[in-house]
Amino acid sequence: MGTTKTDDEAGTTAATEVKPDEETVDATAAEKTPEEATAEADLVESDRASDEEGPAGVGMGAGAVVSAGLGIVSLTGSWIGTVAAARQTLVGQLGTSQSATVAKQVKAVYGDAWQTSALWGGLFALLALVVGVVVLARPAFGAPGKAQPVWIKSVAWGGVALGVIGLLLAVLKYTDILLGLPSAG
Repeated sequence: MGTTKTDDEAGTTAATEVKPDEETVDATAAEKTPEEATAEADLVESDRASDEEGPAGVGMGAGAVVSAGLGIVSLTGSWIGTVAAARQTLVGQLGTSQSATVAKQVKAVYGDAWQTSALWGGLFALLALVVGVVVLARPAFGAPGKAQPVWIKSVAWGGVALGVIGLLLAVLKYTDILLGLPSAG
């Protein structure tokens, strides 16, 4: 709002509001140097550009967070991986006969479930890796001159790193290099 004046002529103290008119605004704009006017115009333009690009920045930030989340899930396990492993255990129990060797029973009941769990972990790791790389590569294709905020890059790199680690662990689990089945005989 503007400033207030009191009406002293009538002896009253009623306050009235004074609003700046266009002439006052134009007079202050005319007093600015060309450099100040250019800097102010650039600031207004950058504000407009950031308002227009807000949803894209939000999408890239969300993608980075999703990448990191998927990477964590690939390392800790997921509900769907647990259910798939339990299902594979049941299939292994139903598929082996009592007369099967112990090694075959262990492989069918526990080994296949372990590999199923590794597959789901690897899938989540691969998704984390892909989403993280897309977030990191997006500025090169969408807005080449626009710098990506540092926090988005950091979170996306974290998601990529977690994806690589999760993928490596999934391959090691699936190939029985990491915590392989014990020999049954």
